[in-house]
Amino acid sequence: MVPRSAPRPKQSAFSLAKLKHSRLYAEELGIDLTGGRDDQYFHWFLASLLFGGHISEGIAERTYQSFCHHGLTTPGSIIAAGRDFLVNPIMREGGYVRYDGRKSEQVLRDCRMLLEQYAGSLSQLHDAASDARDLEDRLLFFHGVGPITVNIFLRELRPYWPKADPAPLPSVITLAKKLGIDLTRYRRKTLAFTRIEAGLIRLAHKRARGR
Repeated sequence: MVPRSAPRPKQSAFSLAKLKHSRLYAEELGIDLTGGRDDQYFHWFLASLLFGGHISEGIAERTYQSFCHHGLTTPGSIIAAGRDFLVNPIMREGGYVRYDGRKSEQVLRDCRMLLEQYAGSLSQLHDAASDARDLEDRLLFFHGVGPITVNIFLRELRPYWPKADPAPLPSVITLAKKLGIDLTRYRRKTLAFTRIEAGLIRLAHKRARGR
């Protein structure tokens, strides 16, 4: 008699165990959203503008690191640097070969708006919002910011901002169902849900690349 092989673990259980320990995108960049610091919120806002563009995650990460390397981590310092400096060296160091001028202009316009309307404070933007929907609408008013960028920015702030509560992306819900993961078991504003969500997004990106 041929011995039976050991039963393979269920994909959903195995995947969920890994997903619960996923690092957040902000954590990967060294951004600390836990302490209520406005400078860290702006770091994440800047990174979200980059992640929300038509580029790879790798280019977005390198471009964010280039901003940090050159000390451009406040709305004022970015505006003072100007468009030409953002195009080269910032965008070029990050790996942009297209859209560098467009993205540079977007970042500048959004920094100006943040200064003019909220004194450069994302905490002030949050406090000015009446509820979660109003918060999303205020972010959508920034130049070049669409639903994907809003989702990127707010989803990792759910555990820390009372009014941050974006719905998971359809791709996240679809992949969770395929893996047999019931997302409704977790409160959306918990860190556990946010880590699972971040892991699902990475997994979805890997599958889209055929890896």
